[in-house]
Amino acid sequence: MSTAYAPIVDRPVRWGLLGAGSIAPALARAVASTPGGEVVAVAARDLGRARALADEHGVPRAYGSYAELCADPEVDVVYISSTHPHHAAQALDCLAAGKHVLVEKPITLTVRDTEAVLDRARSRGLFAMEAMWTRCLPLVRELVQRVGAGEVGRVRSVAAAFTVPFGYDESHRLFDLANGGGALMDLGVYPVTLAHLLAGHPTDVQVLGTTVPSGADDQVGVQWRSDRGVLVQVLCDSQSHGASRTVVRGSQGWIEVHGPVNDPESFTVHREGARPEEVRGERRGFAHQVEEVHRCLREGLVESPLVPHEASISVMTVLESVRRELGVRYPQEEEPLRA
Repeated sequence: MSTAYAPIVDRPVRWGLLGAGSIAPALARAVASTPGGEVVAVAARDLGRARALADEHGVPRAYGSYAELCADPEVDVVYISSTHPHHAAQALDCLAAGKHVLVEKPITLTVRDTEAVLDRARSRGLFAMEAMWTRCLPLVRELVQRVGAGEVGRVRSVAAAFTVPFGYDESHRLFDLANGGGALMDLGVYPVTLAHLLAGHPTDVQVLGTTVPSGADDQVGVQWRSDRGVLVQVLCDSQSHGASRTVVRGSQGWIEVHGPVNDPESFTVHREGARPEEVRGERRGFAHQVEEVHRCLREGLVESPLVPHEASISVMTVLESVRRELGVRYPQEEEPLRA
């Protein structure tokens, strides 16, 4: 979908970083390594942290408030990397100021907030995208293309897992409900997104999981039958080791995806009567996502075809449905979730 904003074609795309946490430097490095863009400003609630990040990456301006970043006339697009509960309000503020936005995953905490952000972007004719960088990876794009082309026949099932052993610490963001904690939203969003890409949207969902004393989920198993008739099984766990294995099983073969589900290293195609084929792709982390934002802004798009608004809403619908089954509710939510 195109819009009335002037495409950015004759100069670099100028980025602002909202938040100076651990993930912001990765985006700054990605912009620096990608032609056609530059980071021009950093904002944090602590001016010292903003200045430190700006100095480290050669960024000319640092602000001690997000409002100053929104008011900067030289910022085209804002990357929002604060913790989950703040995404919606900050994205709406940026859009109100006329800025395009790239919002770290998950784009918000709820379906309602996700729709509010994306609807506001469209109504103002501005670009908005969830920073689900996995969808922009060349290897993932080729995997989706090959599965869709029927290389292993009709897909019968997809299994994906992402497990990272953090160890329980109630002060850690991952286990803090007030800060949007939970294995599902931090880890599970990746296998859910990949399975959704490969298999389609659920027609029904079955959930098993456990929570820690803080009330956050630490292990979640999700199973669904998709609208394409595919059986999906997804696992995420914030307290166990194990390979992040992804397998697509079809009527004429199967595909095994190697490496982390959010940044796979390769995949192997197994077909009836043929030698296994190993496929590798370029892996440059966030740079592929940055390239996609630049491309969209050069073409005057309000959403990316690689990370469309509908996909962000659909995946958030799955995540919220799973939380309802688990009884995990964030204090920011207006009403209790009920299974």
